[in-house]
Amino acid sequence: MQEHRIVSQGPLHNADGSLAEPGYATALLLNYNRFKVRAPKHRIKEWDYYLVNDDEYAVALTVGDLGYMGLISASVVDLVECWYKTTSVITPLPLGRFGLPEHSSEGVTEFENKRVHLRFEAKGGTRTLRARFDRFDGDEPLHIDAVLDEEPRDSMVIATPWAEDPKAFYYNQKIVGMRAQGSFRKGLLVHGFRPDDSFGLLDWGRGVWTRDNTWFWAVAQGWQDGKGNRTVGSHRFGLNLGYGFGDTSAASENMVFVDGVAHKLGRVDFGIADRTGASEKNVERRFDLMAPWHMTDDEGRLDLVFTPSVDRKDYINLALVITDQHQVFGTLSGKVVLDDGTEFVVAGLHGSAEVVRNKY
Repeated sequence: MQEHRIVSQGPLHNADGSLAEPGYATALLLNYNRFKVRAPKHRIKEWDYYLVNDDEYAVALTVGDLGYMGLISASVVDLVECWYKTTSVITPLPLGRFGLPEHSSEGVTEFENKRVHLRFEAKGGTRTLRARFDRFDGDEPLHIDAVLDEEPRDSMVIATPWAEDPKAFYYNQKIVGMRAQGSFRKGLLVHGFRPDDSFGLLDWGRGVWTRDNTWFWAVAQGWQDGKGNRTVGSHRFGLNLGYGFGDTSAASENMVFVDGVAHKLGRVDFGIADRTGASEKNVERRFDLMAPWHMTDDEGRLDLVFTPSVDRKDYINLALVITDQHQVFGTLSGKVVLDDGTEFVVAGLHGSAEVVRNKY
């Protein structure tokens, strides 16, 4: 399939609220304006999600204005001992009051109440992340301070409509493989992220979705020499793979990144083992998430095995709002063929692959 690449700047929406140009890009070229969205406030969804990891730990922070509810969340994942802790605060009907920035490169995303304070600032090519979360794990608080810089030249950007609803859209940027440094403290556990072996990513999204969706997303970042070794200082490698969300006939979101340069892939399949007699609604009953996943594409360029180590589960059921999330952390090994035909071997690359059903 010939995918459409967006190459010019312009508004994200037409006057009638439809997407001006469905497709993909390697930079945030189309301008999002919340006031141009032709949908009720309770349907508009805006979120900033950051993840920082090395080979031992990953930490994730989310500030999301999901219309019906606000989602403020923090996670710590131990990639060696294979445990995780996620704690979230839910607020009713933010409806735009969080004031999330309309562009990913500049601005402040912030939420504060008596229990939690998350603040993300993007300025001059540097991103500063700060978090305080009281009673994060029992009586233990969580504190995170991190700085992300050396943003790669290319990122994954997708503008996706829904065929059944012309006012629904998904505008998303994934910036993968930034340099990270900082630390987190959870109770007596303290861990530092060193800039020579730590990486950060941003999932920046704005949209209006249809009522019931299940999506698949995988992301990974780290050092790879392309010959099967994780050599510090070799190639800064990252990938973003996904499907199942909206009408992707114009473009998919599948890319790999080598030293900040994007290589576009076509359609992918995560090759997750189905359970016998699986329910199509419950993620854990439908898939054997802890068995190896065999990720391939439709052009013979991607052949990766994802070996799971820990399933970070998060289930929210608030009657009108249901989220069934399984973000599985593990390692990726295999190969990918770059745009110039070079075969790049991947070995033991830390990342995550998720299956999420959202209904709201």
